[in-house]
Amino acid sequence: MTHYRILFVCMGNICRSPTADGVLRHKVREHGLGHKVVVDSAGTHNYHPHSPPDARSQKHAAQRGYDLSPLRARQIMAADFETFDLILTMDWDNLALVQERCPAQHQHKLRRLTEFCRHHDEPVVPDPYYDGPAGFEHVLDLVEDACDGLILHLRHLQEISES
Repeated sequence: MTHYRILFVCMGNICRSPTADGVLRHKVREHGLGHKVVVDSAGTHNYHPHSPPDARSQKHAAQRGYDLSPLRARQIMAADFETFDLILTMDWDNLALVQERCPAQHQHKLRRLTEFCRHHDEPVVPDPYYDGPAGFEHVLDLVEDACDGLILHLRHLQEISES
């Protein structure tokens, strides 16, 4: 497997998608795939350009060993559809927005992150922005589960490319 590129997308790129970005970066390194996988995140809206992740997202992620502090918010760009192999949205609304912008030849790259969950059966990662600490913890629970599923997906892709 050459470089495989994954982009996480939520609305503002300050809570859910940077959390997924930081968790998958950590797990990719942990599983020795850091040299093969590129991870990034973006928002469908340009609400917080160049801002760090929400302090609450950073705090809860740090309590589980994930450092989100280097990440900065950005809006999804047309070039992302060409560049990334897998574009994972956090919910139905953001999936619809990304589908509207995505050229037909790249629609197959679009999925919801929760499709990779192995233990949680939820269709979306809910936005914790207006919730308390439990909302941010729930996001981390879903993201960790989905990222474990993504690691299995990446291992499968690696096996296919090596055979």
